[in-house]
Amino acid sequence: MTSNAKPKLKTAFKKARVIAPLYTGGPVAVTQDGNRLVTCVGEEAVLTDVSAGQEICRFAGDTESITSLCISPASTHLLLFTSALALRIYELPKELTPLKRPIQPIRVIARAHDAPIHVCRTDPTSTYLASGSADGVVKVWDIVRGYVTHVFKGHGGVVSALVFNHPFDPSSVGREQKMQLVTASVDTRIRIFDLSAAAARSGATAKPEAILEGHVSVPRGLDVSRDGKWLVSGGRDSVVLIWDISPKLKEDAKSKSSKGKGKEKDAAPMLVKTIPVLERVEAVGLLKQDEDVTGATSKASKLQIYTGGEKGVVKVWDVLKGEVLYTLGQELDTPTEDQEEQRQIVEAIYVPATSTIVSVHADQNILFHSLSTRSLSRQLIGFNDEIVDVAFLSPNLTSEAGPSTASLTDTHVALATNSSLIRVYSSKSLDARLLSGHSEIVLCLDRGAQGRVLASGSKDHDSVPEWGCVAVCEGHAESVGAIALSRKPPGESSGSDEHMRFMFTGSQDRTIKMWDLSSVPLSFDRDTQPLKCKSLTTHKAHDKDINSLDVSPNDRLLVSGSQDRTAKIWEIDYVVSNGVVRGEVKLLGTCQGHKRGVWAVRFGRTEKVLATGSGDRTVKLWSLDDFSCVKTFEGHTNSVLRVDFINAGMQMVSAASDGLVKLWNIRTEECVATMDNHEDKVWALAVSSDERTVVSGAADSMVTFWEDCTKEQEEEKENKRAELVLKEQDFMNYLSLNDYRNAILLALAMEQPGRLHTLFKNLPSSSPAGSISITGHPAVDEVVRTLGGVDLAKLLRYVRDWNANVRTSGVAQRVLHAIVKLRAADDIIAAFGEEGAFSVLASMSAEGETGGGKESKGVSPLREIIEGLLPYTERHLARMEKLVQESYVVDYLLGEMDDGRFGDDLFDEVSAMEVDTAVAILA
Repeated sequence: MTSNAKPKLKTAFKKARVIAPLYTGGPVAVTQDGNRLVTCVGEEAVLTDVSAGQEICRFAGDTESITSLCISPASTHLLLFTSALALRIYELPKELTPLKRPIQPIRVIARAHDAPIHVCRTDPTSTYLASGSADGVVKVWDIVRGYVTHVFKGHGGVVSALVFNHPFDPSSVGREQKMQLVTASVDTRIRIFDLSAAAARSGATAKPEAILEGHVSVPRGLDVSRDGKWLVSGGRDSVVLIWDISPKLKEDAKSKSSKGKGKEKDAAPMLVKTIPVLERVEAVGLLKQDEDVTGATSKASKLQIYTGGEKGVVKVWDVLKGEVLYTLGQELDTPTEDQEEQRQIVEAIYVPATSTIVSVHADQNILFHSLSTRSLSRQLIGFNDEIVDVAFLSPNLTSEAGPSTASLTDTHVALATNSSLIRVYSSKSLDARLLSGHSEIVLCLDRGAQGRVLASGSKDHDSVPEWGCVAVCEGHAESVGAIALSRKPPGESSGSDEHMRFMFTGSQDRTIKMWDLSSVPLSFDRDTQPLKCKSLTTHKAHDKDINSLDVSPNDRLLVSGSQDRTAKIWEIDYVVSNGVVRGEVKLLGTCQGHKRGVWAVRFGRTEKVLATGSGDRTVKLWSLDDFSCVKTFEGHTNSVLRVDFINAGMQMVSAASDGLVKLWNIRTEECVATMDNHEDKVWALAVSSDERTVVSGAADSMVTFWEDCTKEQEEEKENKRAELVLKEQDFMNYLSLNDYRNAILLALAMEQPGRLHTLFKNLPSSSPAGSISITGHPAVDEVVRTLGGVDLAKLLRYVRDWNANVRTSGVAQRVLHAIVKLRAADDIIAAFGEEGAFSVLASMSAEGETGGGKESKGVSPLREIIEGLLPYTERHLARMEKLVQESYVVDYLLGEMDDGRFGDDLFDEVSAMEVDTAVAILA
């Protein structure tokens, strides 16, 4: 191979995408268009673009947990309550572009309630906000003006649900003026309040228009039909009640003042239907129906509702029949108590614009169910906890690899976290799926068959090739902490057809097992039970836990790394003859030299080398010929946990407990790039097939996609270099033409104080004879007199820097004299008042040009420059005065030595010349 054919070394990776914690528990809200999602991460609210899968912004909180939040139907405001009892109102950004700074609230009401607020809802017109607290008080707020319009008391405990009833008739011009608020509390009663009642507006305690009794446990969900006729309520008593609340709306105004209670009782809402749901209901709602153009009110026969609860699925019901029409989600056949608790739905949100129901689960997962396709359209995983392993997958890749299949490669990423469920993310978005099969935490992952097969090892002693589970390998006595599949693609070796070959597992029981995968199918069939794999051989390989395994690209060698500080190389003997499979491993050599346990092992893809990462903070490179250490890479400040080769074996990436991912040049043994986006141990590292993307996952639950940007950086550097060469040529041309204005402006634009200093230094020699100038040339005087504010600020900054050096102080004093003489003080002050000047000075300070480059807080840039000029100017003045004094001593000595031969007049003339020269320099 010629040197020209070698791939270029990679020198830089950029952070392309991050999978960060999205939801750690608490309330959730979705905009009406279904494109934006507000979730709680710790004590902050986060706005996420659902389609693109990226965080838009965060909302500045008060360091207290969020107890309730909602978005106005117009998607203009976010309203949230915190455990500090404060109401905070924010404006939602209209654009989907990410914002770096958190959004500040437009209004904060310090003590909105006297007890924690657990529910809040906005009315359909985005005008009012209703909030219910734990002390049974419901308040209605004007969102824009921020004051309380109504206060309703008398609830028997915590307010558990709220909904506005503002009837809408499509045939009418606008909405009806009447608005009601329906509340539910832990006393199992549902109350209906009239918001237009004069008593409520006056501040007196308002009584409910109606009190509905039917539940025997706390109602958790309320919803009202669009025409205001039907009310649906669901609670933890496992029933859903349908109420007809239209008689009260049709009641004549005179009936309110009629005597006797019989008439009021007859006009009260009626219970129409009771639907036994047979599970605790946490969320319930009415689905939007296709309405008649005449605006006729809805009928009970057309009503459909959805419920979500403890079983973790969304059910859509026919109200008239009281039957389940269909179920969104999959119920577990025999869930354990923990699984049932984690899967239960805590909140469900209906988005009519996209015909989607968003279900929020107790295990911090958010599912988007499409009503049109009756399937799961998107799943967002809120919190991944500690990420321990990662692997690229290509589920849609076919066995015939070619140029057209490049887009099907590495389309998904599998994550192993502190969970028995494996997360499979799309490489381009936040859409994810959960793979079940293990009963304990999954510790390791590996891919096979070019990414079409995923193998996982767990604390339950099993290893499961996943997606739908096609096979199970059982036999280890302790946790499976390392796993490695055969590297040759299926069908490449004789006798294997389209089947895989073998797999190795390493365990805490210190043994390595070899498994036969020749009969494992590459496609998943739900009707087929997982295959039980056969163990071909078992070896006690190490004296301590086995941390890592790897198989060579040609499937001939196996390496194992252990806590016993060694890495062992084994020869693989795998034979298939007449349908009989034989497998064995034989120890070839041991790599000894690490001072701590070996956490990672990896074979080179092109060279006969082995890389190991250890707890002694080093990465070592070993020769497979004599098993000797040939190179040692030092740079990490903590244990090296993962290592891999890239770029035809010329480079290496490593991840460590210091939270850093490093890129190494193997030949020079130096680190060429450090990637930093984690705050904890980086347990997981994977490289894509095209080696353009590196994925790192850490204990801080962050997954970072790093993309190779070497080519872009080189092009950018080349463009800057070419641009600089052109500017330098223009600068020289301007000087040769005596075009000082353009020369000075170009030097300031290039930020090259050295060229500018040379220009000012050579001015006296190029000045016309007999001309009078402060700087040394009249044209330059004119440039200084008309220099713009930003350029003037730059020039003063350079003068300050030149003035700090004796060799350049003469030019600095001359230019400073010209600025002070030719520019008014107001011009200089205005120059630093411009935003451009401030940004220029800030960027120059960040580069640390002088004094560490740190601007003092509270000190204006002009004052900072003056304070930098004064002491050095005083020092130069003192130095010149001392020189003048010493010149008189020299004059006296010369006069005494020559016995006054040259006369006093000559010495007086020389002294005067020296003094004049000194004063001119000082000026």
